[in-house]
Amino acid sequence: MNQLYFIDIFKTNIYYDDIYSCFAYVFDQNGNWTEAEKLQVEVTEKRQQLLGLAHPDTLKSMGNLAETYWHQGKWTEAETLQVEVMAKSQQLLGPGHPDTLASMGNLAISYRNQGKWTEAERLEAEVMEKRQQLLGPAHLHTLISMENLASTYWDQGKWTEAEKLQVEVMEKEQQLLGPAHPHTLRSMANLAVIYRNQGKWTEAEKLQVEVMEKRQQLLGPAHLHTLISMANLALIYWNQGKWTEAEKLEVEVMEKRQQLLGPAHPHTLMSMGNLAVTYQNQGKLTEAEKLQVEVMEKRQQLLGSAHLHTLKGMADLAVTYRNQGKLTEAEKLEVEVMEKRQQLLSPTHPDTLRSMGNLALTYWNQGKWTEAEKLQVEVMEKRQQLLGPTHPDTLRSMGDLALTYQNQGKWTEAEKLQVEVMEKSQQLLSSAHPHTIQSMGNLAETYRNQGKWTKAEKLEVEVMEKSQQLLGPTHPDTLKSMRNLALIYQNQGKLALTELLLIQASRKSQEFWGSNHPHTQLCLKALNDFQRPKIAFTSMSDSEQRNMSISDYMPMFIEAFRKESI
Repeated sequence: MNQLYFIDIFKTNIYYDDIYSCFAYVFDQNGNWTEAEKLQVEVTEKRQQLLGLAHPDTLKSMGNLAETYWHQGKWTEAETLQVEVMAKSQQLLGPGHPDTLASMGNLAISYRNQGKWTEAERLEAEVMEKRQQLLGPAHLHTLISMENLASTYWDQGKWTEAEKLQVEVMEKEQQLLGPAHPHTLRSMANLAVIYRNQGKWTEAEKLQVEVMEKRQQLLGPAHLHTLISMANLALIYWNQGKWTEAEKLEVEVMEKRQQLLGPAHPHTLMSMGNLAVTYQNQGKLTEAEKLQVEVMEKRQQLLGSAHLHTLKGMADLAVTYRNQGKLTEAEKLEVEVMEKRQQLLSPTHPDTLRSMGNLALTYWNQGKWTEAEKLQVEVMEKRQQLLGPTHPDTLRSMGDLALTYQNQGKWTEAEKLQVEVMEKSQQLLSSAHPHTIQSMGNLAETYRNQGKWTKAEKLEVEVMEKSQQLLGPTHPDTLKSMRNLALIYQNQGKLALTELLLIQASRKSQEFWGSNHPHTQLCLKALNDFQRPKIAFTSMSDSEQRNMSISDYMPMFIEAFRKESI
């Protein structure tokens, strides 16, 4: 059959293996990468035999196979093939040929996904410059290469460079293609992601809403691109603490993907995972766990136990276990994730370092300070070497290590790190970025624990005010800053201000979250703990109060002026 098919259509320059390529593409798009790989290996081998190792169609099949390896997290295999495709394309077609530049761009994506950002940036800059010279600054391929370079800048925390490129891409596509073209909408969505990572919530939300609405009109409410834009908007809501809006969108995305793609498709599982994280942040830990177990098990069946998506699902479930206090289960999963990522990706890959940080946090919750500190020091040092001293991930690891120092009473070490994190965050991200505000809050807590009340109060007031402006009065981080500031007031004897803040935080949390939500329970507990001594005293008769000695008052004083963290 194949031989006859080959004879009939050979004159049209189509090969008998094209039907294999078509089915491989279908398998790939449906997330059935094992079957796609099997067909693409066969296509590649037959074209090598029939056409030779350096024929353009052979190179194309090798590129397709590399992309399937990429989807499966087989970075070494993907990189090996893509290096070969690029080298042969350069020899056969020349360094400026469109196919050569495409192969360079594909290899850069593999580098980026392995955390090899220097190599990725170098290739992408070269591709962009050659396309600008060859095709012009407004050609679609040039704009795509600019967008890829912007993504690499984003991965390195180079927000200014990323934003500048992405704005240029968006404006040129708006002029060239129109405001509703799919490419224009994609560039708008990418710019929204960059805004979100800079804490520019208003700009991010505005763009993402526009993208979603235009895709709904242009493509329909159930199109895959529409669903992606809905999921991205949900993530922006999530970052702002708008859990209700995020949950509503994520449920809709999940249900439509289940209908359109099936319950086990990678996109469906991703949407289930996103919804689980939103449940997690609302304190709906049972619902989160149920979804995450399902996601993990389906990924294990579909992709295998060592696939990157499977490991991501395991890591998410471990966080839920940790939040439920199931620390043994959390530790077991996180150790497995860390070890598999070390084998699969390398010990310095960003995902490996993230899993090490997560495991350290579980050790931290178990009071295993030595184990936590050892891991966090290693993560910090590797990120400093790999990403540089001012990358957001480096600063985050420094902040995590400082908290471990804090819990061991190593105030000097904690303060030194936290001052550095705060100052670098202010320079890199701005004084109003969520990460900067978080670093200020952590430093304020260290000042408080050292009895540096003036410094602690000044910082915490600023944290509370900026959180209210940026996140809103009912965001968990805002409520936390109110509780922390109340504790600082309490330790200074400013009891009226303490009570006022705790009452305000409790009321706002009850109105927005409801009385049974964990955030509300934290606020109410803090208020109850503060008011308990006063209630106990005022409930006594006048004669009982007059007959009390200093030793009788001491328990109340100790309770009222306790120095525990709220």
